Amino acid sequence: TYNTIGIGYQQLMTTNLKTTHYNDGSAITHVTNDSIWEVTTTGGYCWYANDHDVYASTYGALYNWYTVNTGKLCPQGWHVPTEADFQELIEYVSDASTAGGKLKETGTIHWQSPNAGATDEFDFTGLPSGRRIENADFDFLHVEGNFWSSTNYSTLTAAYFYLVYNYGNAFTAHINKNNGLSVRCVKD
Repeated sequence: TYNTIGIGYQQLMTTNLKTTHYNDGSAITHVTNDSIWEVTTTGGYCWYANDHDVYASTYGALYNWYTVNTGKLCPQGWHVPTEADFQELIEYVSDASTAGGKLKETGTIHWQSPNAGATDEFDFTGLPSGRRIENADFDFLHVEGNFWSSTNYSTLTAAYFYLVYNYGNAFTAHINKNNGLSVRCVKD
């Protein structure tokens, strides 16, 4: 069960996805082995630092893009946002230079100081869940909140949306599909 919030014309989850199963009931492969994470081209997830007990309830799971690309990651009636969905969110909130702050959780319990511009005035509560880099290292906890989009960019990369501790900006870019990032679903 996930809480949601309406922002503009979108209904979004206010916490990171934690599912270990696709919406058809089949299991998502839990990948803890670094060598496998680096080369897999099928769906997989992990918990930050492979530690469910410490990180799962707050930060949710980290998924590779191949999991997103199945189209079965979000609950029925929901989908992983496209790059255009994230652009719509940014434009509704304000603009790229201040939208990040308006979407980040306030304070420094989870975010590293200074958590620039954080007001969370839209109750999106963006968290700095870090990521699992394509070489399988875990990094950027408390520093970045990284969220997959479903938009494919190239054979190796896909679009994502991210927030950082020292800027109030919201960013979109492209990243290697073997990164493990968070997911927030949006209603169809």
